[in-house]
Amino acid sequence: MISSFEERPRRRSSSDLVTGAISISAILLFVGIGSSVLATTLKAWLQGGDPVDQPLIVALLLNVALILFGWRRHEALAREVGERTAAEERAQLLAARDPLTGFLNRRSLAEEGAAMVARAGQRGKAMALLLLDLDHFKTVNDMHGHAVGDALLRVVATEIQAAMPPVSVTARLGGDEFACGFLFDAHNTETVERIADRLVSRMAQPFDADGIRCHISASIGIARSDIDCPGIDTLMRSADIAMYAAKKSGKNRHAWFDQSMERELQSRNEMESGLRAAIPRQEIVPYFEQQVELGTRRLTGFEVLARWEHPTRGLVGPDAFIPIAEETGMIADLSLSIMRQAFTAARDWDPALVISINISPWQLRDAWLAQKIIKVLTETGFPAQRCEVEITETALFDNLALAQSIVGSLKNQGVRLALDDFGTGYSSLAHLRALPFDRIKIDKSFVTSLTESADSAAIVGAIAKLGESLNLPVTAEGVEDADIEARLTRIGISKGQGWHYGKPLSVAGVRRMLAERQLLVGAPPVDQPAEAIVTSLRRAG
Repeated sequence: MISSFEERPRRRSSSDLVTGAISISAILLFVGIGSSVLATTLKAWLQGGDPVDQPLIVALLLNVALILFGWRRHEALAREVGERTAAEERAQLLAARDPLTGFLNRRSLAEEGAAMVARAGQRGKAMALLLLDLDHFKTVNDMHGHAVGDALLRVVATEIQAAMPPVSVTARLGGDEFACGFLFDAHNTETVERIADRLVSRMAQPFDADGIRCHISASIGIARSDIDCPGIDTLMRSADIAMYAAKKSGKNRHAWFDQSMERELQSRNEMESGLRAAIPRQEIVPYFEQQVELGTRRLTGFEVLARWEHPTRGLVGPDAFIPIAEETGMIADLSLSIMRQAFTAARDWDPALVISINISPWQLRDAWLAQKIIKVLTETGFPAQRCEVEITETALFDNLALAQSIVGSLKNQGVRLALDDFGTGYSSLAHLRALPFDRIKIDKSFVTSLTESADSAAIVGAIAKLGESLNLPVTAEGVEDADIEARLTRIGISKGQGWHYGKPLSVAGVRRMLAERQLLVGAPPVDQPAEAIVTSLRRAG
């Protein structure tokens, strides 16, 4: 069936043909009838012949009317054709251009870029493609609204265009992502470096967007067509990989693509895919680092650390998968899974032992975090008074009010609170005043260099005095040898943790150690196989 949209042009075309035929016929009749009327009128006037017949005059007038109708119809058709042509041109422009900046869109960049890659090969040159992503643009949108964001994008587009050589392509790929390409001498990359540096420098300067002073920066990825990028699609993908590498390296910079970036990306994607399956299978398991009193070496508790018991890679450390979990939003499920396993394992440990759990900055954005932690405590039967939540200073920086609400709910249930990595974040004293912390933990970067750096020793000493004045116990992380332990004891630090007291232990390893020290409530015999211990624990859970 033909749609009405398709029928309309056909009807209009047939109507145009009929109108044209009528107009031509009217003109021919006018010529014929008009010449006859003129001849008869002249003969009657000059020779006194018979006057013109009335029907002939009527026919002539009808011809004149038909000619006028055809002329007006011709004008209407010409105007309609002009409007249709303009509309088609506007549609083509909208299909090819970004309406906000006037730059090419992604589809047009693919077409223009492919042509430029071909020209580069013909002229013995290379095409450089720069992919530019604005850092902190979302903050501008959130704070000032989309109108200011759009104004900022237009100003940024103007600056990008100004930095380009005369022959270039510029495109907005969507959101705050731009692309620009141009030809350069394959043996001299200085031109590309200079343009990239100029863009990075300019994007770091304040912009005026509709009267609002905006601060952003840019991460730029660069790829070249003559090195493993034979087509525009490969070139765009390589530049995209390089751009994310620039972001990962700290933003506000540019990075050239190389194959190691692609291998790293593939490895990361494999890690992400494996992590999605590993969390529900409980392959991410808790390991426990001992926390002791420095003077007596008495065990006071454990900090829970995450390890991935990977089926092919073996034991994988948290540095390899925690950042991926945070970026992909899996950190919430991962953290709650680790808590559940740790609390279940520690139910029959000595009641004096405290379990410390780490909270990611991403989790503190969840207004229901306190309820989720309390739910896990309730379901596992683990006393809230034996749970200590560690929060870093950087985690508090984004939304202190929300953090106060979460912490308040946890404290009401008896959960303890520790300020982790003290001295490395923002406004430490303000945070100590704003939140009801029970403990300060000195970052291990200061502790490990305690015996070698006078500055580190001074910082550790100052934190110890601060804790004493605020009546807050202080724990030192990163105690790696006896010298550091002795120095901390002299300073007045009460607790410590680190490899000096042993490497982090699995659930089975902790149970063996606690059984030897008679710190298990109703513990099985020490000589019971570790597999049986774990099996019985799982059955009990």
